[in-house]
Amino acid sequence: MKFTEEHEWLRAEGDVIVVGITEHATTQLGDIVFVELPEVGADVAKDEEIVVIESVKAASDIMAPLDGEIVAVNEALADNPALANEDAMGEGWFFKIKPSDPSQMDVYMDEAAYKAMID
Repeated sequence: MKFTEEHEWLRAEGDVIVVGITEHATTQLGDIVFVELPEVGADVAKDEEIVVIESVKAASDIMAPLDGEIVAVNEALADNPALANEDAMGEGWFFKIKPSDPSQMDVYMDEAAYKAMID
């Protein structure tokens, strides 16, 4: 897994990257009450705002960590946004992206570096 400074995690599954937010992010946000996901098939650019999250504490955006095409979204979050709080690193994933340039992942932190950043 890789991690961004914006508290997103990225996990490779074949040629697709699964993206979500970390447990640290969900703790900071508090209870998530609404998630607006991107459209499947959308072409996105790195650092483009593509997800809106609303929690009891704040509203926040998730930026695309890579250039590519959205190939799946987690429909379960639409019905149960709290899933992101309950299982941030697993069933609470947000979207899957097929990157146009997989080497863009190389700039992100590994788990040890991420843990050092949040400590």
